[in-house]
Amino acid sequence: MSLLLTGATIIDGVSDKGIDGRAVLANNGRIVAIGQPDELPVPADAEVIDFSGKFIIPGLMNANVHLLINIFLETLVRYEGRYEDLIVEAAQVALKGGLTTVFDTWGPRRALMTVRDKIDRGEIAGSRIRCAGNIIGFDGPFSGDFDGRIAEIGSSHFVDRVNATWVENTGRHLMWMTPEGVGEEVRRYIERGIDFVKYASNEHGATAAGAFIQFSERTQRVIVEEAHRAGLTAQSHSSSVEGLRMSIEAGCDLVQHCNMTGPTEIPDETLELFARENCGAVVFPLTNNGLETLKASCSDLEWTMWKASDTNTRNLIDSGAKILLANDGGIFAPEILQEPMIKGTWNGLPEDEALGRLATGHFVWLRAMEEKGMSPLELLHAATRNVAQAYKVDDDLGTLEAGKIADMVVLDEDPLQGAKSYQSIHAVIKDGALVNLDALPEQPLLTAELPAPLEEEVHYKRFLHHGARLPGCPSSMHGRH
Repeated sequence: MSLLLTGATIIDGVSDKGIDGRAVLANNGRIVAIGQPDELPVPADAEVIDFSGKFIIPGLMNANVHLLINIFLETLVRYEGRYEDLIVEAAQVALKGGLTTVFDTWGPRRALMTVRDKIDRGEIAGSRIRCAGNIIGFDGPFSGDFDGRIAEIGSSHFVDRVNATWVENTGRHLMWMTPEGVGEEVRRYIERGIDFVKYASNEHGATAAGAFIQFSERTQRVIVEEAHRAGLTAQSHSSSVEGLRMSIEAGCDLVQHCNMTGPTEIPDETLELFARENCGAVVFPLTNNGLETLKASCSDLEWTMWKASDTNTRNLIDSGAKILLANDGGIFAPEILQEPMIKGTWNGLPEDEALGRLATGHFVWLRAMEEKGMSPLELLHAATRNVAQAYKVDDDLGTLEAGKIADMVVLDEDPLQGAKSYQSIHAVIKDGALVNLDALPEQPLLTAELPAPLEEEVHYKRFLHHGARLPGCPSSMHGRH
């Protein structure tokens, strides 16, 4: 099928300004040519869409999402056997928000790959997925790396099955092994069909807020070498200044949430190393208002870390590092967002400031980075070209050029005039076809509204939170609701 887009200002990600008076011709999912409408070889049966007054940019990309991030016990019990449905829903939510390609950096490998392949074959709608499966060195959702409480609540049968679904042969046991032994296990995991390798340079925070180093420098180099030997990119989960340095020196193509280095700011020499090695810097920023809101609800320890991360972000911009848009984007069920353990964290921020929302967090990212000094063109590159280059898919994606996949977002407002313009999505085109945004997600699950209260809930009286505050010793009050 051929598609001709006319009338819009084209911001192709290559030029430093928008181009007027040009049309985009796509055929069989790829861009055939960009030029004067009357000079293009337009087939007689081409669909012509006039986007006069609009702005066409490359399809947006997110360098770090988790299409199944809602790993709470009730969710994984309720949807056991339906993880693919949750991933499809998330991929469609992402596409509706203009994200035509997302990189899932932690999740259940087999389910992610199944949905990835169905989308690639055109069987279902959704953002293009590329996935890593498990983070090499991490245990599963019901472990000390994520939520260790569940191992004491659920049956060992169910807990082990869930953990195995995520981990397979790539868990914490690798820390006992030689670099060569780890390399063999990574090689086996790659053979199962993942698109890139992600490993833990630092632990996930359950033990020491992310300060502990997960793998030695020798082992990190071996993991990266195995990925590169297979023709894949390698990246790390980093959360300390030394974990960050080790990741870059190991040869990582990109480092996730590299601005998150605990209470310590990134040294100048590491900033210089980032730029010199052309390593992709995946940054998690909050807006100024988001930071102030979070400061009022989080602990002193968390605030110290967020304050350092904000300084790191500004320094990374100034350093010339290649910055990539990402946000840990995922979908939390509405009942989960009401939980106190979520409300006091960055995931509990109001919708307009909540970086981690899959549907809208990339808009927060763009506004936050604009506040910290990124230029409009740099913002566009961070959301498109830089991601494609870091993941080495820039032959197909990231800019609007003849021969590349025809992924585009049509905006009502000019993105070169401000970050808020990215929210003015008029249309999304993926693989050369117009996406029916109104139909997405096709099967709301985690995005569905909570059902109405039961009759019994209306009459329910809580033991500890009814009427006036109860007197008594605080240490003896164990009510959680």
